Amino acid sequence: MRLLHTSDWHLGRSFHRVGMLGAQAEFIGHLVATVREHAVDAVVVSGDVYDRAVPPLAAVELFDDALHRLADLGVPTVMISGNHDSARRLGVGAGLIGRAGIHLRTDPSASGTPVMLSDRHGDVAFYGLPYLEPALVKDEFGVEKAGHEAVLAAAMDRVRADLAARPNGTRSVVLAHAFVTGGIASDSERDITVGGVAAVPAGVFDGADYVALGHLHGCQTLTERVRYSGSPLPYSFSEADHRKSMWLVDLAADGGVTAERIDCPVPRALARIRGPLEELLADPGLEPHREAWVEATLTDPVRPADPMARLTERFPHTLSLVFAPERAPGDPAVSYAHRLAGRDDQQIAEDFVAHVRGAGPDERERAVLRDAIDAVRADHAAHEVAR
Repeated sequence: MRLLHTSDWHLGRSFHRVGMLGAQAEFIGHLVATVREHAVDAVVVSGDVYDRAVPPLAAVELFDDALHRLADLGVPTVMISGNHDSARRLGVGAGLIGRAGIHLRTDPSASGTPVMLSDRHGDVAFYGLPYLEPALVKDEFGVEKAGHEAVLAAAMDRVRADLAARPNGTRSVVLAHAFVTGGIASDSERDITVGGVAAVPAGVFDGADYVALGHLHGCQTLTERVRYSGSPLPYSFSEADHRKSMWLVDLAADGGVTAERIDCPVPRALARIRGPLEELLADPGLEPHREAWVEATLTDPVRPADPMARLTERFPHTLSLVFAPERAPGDPAVSYAHRLAGRDDQQIAEDFVAHVRGAGPDERERAVLRDAIDAVRADHAAHEVAR
């Protein structure tokens, strides 16, 4: 069986205020053409179909167009909700849509109930594990402590139990939306840390023939059977070196996996340039970036006059301007934002305690801070679900 694995469409998202809806529509067209050209048997979409719980109307219309075009192909599609999606909203009409061969899996309680497809070698069970927000699903899965590994492990126990009850030789594909250990993150994914831990081990998915992951925006292979497709378009300058693609996966009769990357159309190259303004304006080596979307980091010790206007004369698609004067780490002029760069909420909170009290928090206080941060994030997730 030949699968096309994609994820993280983020319909409705912009790139530094540049609308991406046209590029997203071009991707949908490319997806449909790829299904036809490569004789794909099933499409899997591993979450974050939309960029937010209540997407703009234009994004909903594009999704509707994608559903119709996929249904017209007569090729089954299995989709799950991601942490950016409202599972309840995305799942509206799932029963009816399923009759057209588009299978939306947004209900955590149905994790162990597969979509059954078949080829000349027999059955393939597709298990859709929507994004599992630990605080919201721990009771459903009967786990005591809310954590990503615990709820995913419980969901996979249901998958393995169902698979064990099926005829020998039944192959399996699992769709999941999670941060799996070994994956490389970018700046454009929403933080899903719980209790100081975001990642789960790939071993959680043992027993599945292929695991189609979503959430991380870079295409990557964790094992031959566990892969991220990545997002089809860039959503941050941290993705400047990404090759945007989908996985074309062949699932053999014995469950063996071979995979090939299919490149996605990218509307414009990304470039990150760094240095004093005058050097950036004069350096002939930067000429290939003239038509790229540019993030410029200026290292001038004093902020130059009209930097954006001057940069756009040479690089008309400059979208982001960062000031990072080259100063010693202890220099009092180092900006607050620069001092916080790369630090998570827990570290920032602990540093604040140390600053105002003269000593950092002890282990009990760290746990209180961690619980408070997790509670706020879980409350936000619950609010998004209820919208």
